Amino acid sequence: MVIALFEHRLRADIDVDEWERTFDRMVALASEMPGLISIDGYASPDGMRLAVVRFESDEALQAWKNHPEHLRAQARGREAFFDFYKVTVASSIIREYESQATEDAGRPSGLS
Repeated sequence: MVIALFEHRLRADIDVDEWERTFDRMVALASEMPGLISIDGYASPDGMRLAVVRFESDEALQAWKNHPEHLRAQARGREAFFDFYKVTVASSIIREYESQATEDAGRPSGLS
């Protein structure tokens, strides 16, 4: 699995309608890409945003990165939307934990 973290802050003077259309289109387009596992988004009160995008492989991520429509959206983002952005790509998971509050809470995962 490959994880791309896309941190960004929007400019104060953006065309909000254009941003929303572009954002919605990119999520829809990414969702159609082979190898996509998930996309999750988060926002902090200070305006910083984070997209966590998981792909099955670096090849799948590169196909998304280099998709012609995505390339145009990236250029538009640099030109008109983003005050700041940073992309971090990671392919090595050292540990992963998961917990879910259910009736079986307290029972270690995988044990019956």
